[in-house]
Amino acid sequence: MNKLCLFLAVFLLGTAVSAQEEIIEVSDRDVMSDSVQMQVDSGAFVATAAEPSVEALDAVALEQLKAEADSAYAQEDYDRAIAGYQNLLRHGEHAALYYNLGNCFYRKEDIAHAVLYFEKARLLDPGDADIRFNLDLARSKTIDKIVPEREMFFVTWYRTAADWMSVDEWAVLAVVSFVLLLLALVLYLFGSRVAFKKAGFFSACLFLLLVILSNLFAFQQKNKLEDRRGAVVMAGSVTVKSTPNESGTDLFVLHEGTRVEITDDTMKGWKEIRLADGKVGWIQTETIERI
Repeated sequence: MNKLCLFLAVFLLGTAVSAQEEIIEVSDRDVMSDSVQMQVDSGAFVATAAEPSVEALDAVALEQLKAEADSAYAQEDYDRAIAGYQNLLRHGEHAALYYNLGNCFYRKEDIAHAVLYFEKARLLDPGDADIRFNLDLARSKTIDKIVPEREMFFVTWYRTAADWMSVDEWAVLAVVSFVLLLLALVLYLFGSRVAFKKAGFFSACLFLLLVILSNLFAFQQKNKLEDRRGAVVMAGSVTVKSTPNESGTDLFVLHEGTRVEITDDTMKGWKEIRLADGKVGWIQTETIERI
């Protein structure tokens, strides 16, 4: 039994280390600022920007750009703020910047771009309550009200659990859980009392479950970042066709701000899309923008 536990610990160590290296490599990005805290009152956004955190190499320049963009937002000069945040995005993606852009476009009553940038922010930080709230608020302003298909309750629970944290946060939890798993195994193997061994055994089982789930959720978030299938309709209205051709049968009409999933992007100038309610059709590439 002791040999089996030691073998399991060594195996999990190798698996966890390799998994975390791959996750961190994919999700390591330049971070320009801490999350910008927003409050929504009667449909209006009120922003208070936190101090930016930037890499040492470009600290002064990036901090200046961030301060100018925040100042423009506070002065309600949203066009200048948008230009500043988009310039910062050239140095790397960050959820706070997409979040700020979403608020700028919402203030300009450009709902399509507001939804797009809130979706981008949510992709990077799915567990942020402010992002989810503002995304839902922006979606409430869209014309199309899509009712999602019903799914099994355990699928809904799984999706909800996976979206509690970002890929980096799941990776950190996986590493911490693994360290605690090793400590629990040590307690189980070398505990001098039966009570210690029982505590070590049940703790090891719990932390083993956390290691497995954390790695599973982290890989799912990583795949979302790598294979970005979500898109937002940017045209005022667009007719979805049965085939990737103008002569195809008209199926239904979508309006700006509606989220779709790209299921086939092999046809030049056209994308096959699927709605949350299960409807499928072809749409011109220029009418949507990928999240």
